[in-house]
Amino acid sequence: MSLPALFVSHGSPQLLIDDTAARDFLRGYAATMPKPRAIVIASAHFGTSRPAVVGDAKPGMIYDFGGMPELRRLVYPAPGDPVVAMKVAGLLQAAGLAPAVVTGHGYDHGTWVPLMLLYPDADVPVIQLSVQPHLDPTHHLAVGRALASLKDEDILVIGSGSATHNLREFYYGAHPPDGAALPWVGAFTDWVHDQIIVGRLDDLLRYRERAPYAVENHPTDEHLLPLYIAIGAGGGVAGRRVHTSTRGGVISMDTYAFG
Repeated sequence: MSLPALFVSHGSPQLLIDDTAARDFLRGYAATMPKPRAIVIASAHFGTSRPAVVGDAKPGMIYDFGGMPELRRLVYPAPGDPVVAMKVAGLLQAAGLAPAVVTGHGYDHGTWVPLMLLYPDADVPVIQLSVQPHLDPTHHLAVGRALASLKDEDILVIGSGSATHNLREFYYGAHPPDGAALPWVGAFTDWVHDQIIVGRLDDLLRYRERAPYAVENHPTDEHLLPLYIAIGAGGGVAGRRVHTSTRGGVISMDTYAFG
């Protein structure tokens, strides 16, 4: 069985300690796949002007959030892999994407939160890849397509973002802390699901024009951009939703597998 490419909704760092369906799903999901020899993960919290690949052998930690002191003490000690990082950069260069190899960038919570659940032993090397928040989904699809051959080398590509990401509504809206998706959230996630299961790429690439409540669910693009990397890395074929749940009626924790 070959590896899929994944889009994971990583939530807040509290995903690690809150008793939720998304946490339980991620804890068990890696066991359903072959163990990768390395992971390439694109986090919505790592934004650069052009694709950047982290080449550190021993990345540190980034606690890119306020409060939560008990979570700011956590360490995810997975090694990097400079050889695989150079391979990733070479694939991006061959696709004309002008990547940079960078050092000194630690694991942000878009990386270490889902990986602590998926691979808690931290025994799989991790290579981080940036998103370009000022560029569109088509660019990120091209980034993913450049990496599509990695799945044939037992390297898992993950796009880590959020299927919906309106934090203002999450923190200040009048709704229960958990439960079913609010109607405008459900309409958007249902639309995304309907396009993904049949591989309707043109509509997905133009989601801000075509999806219901697109701007309400994504005031800015960056948390959905990793989805397009996963689509491309999976071969651009139709995907399947392997988990769905919602936090606070607003933040979708949907996970998709491609390929």
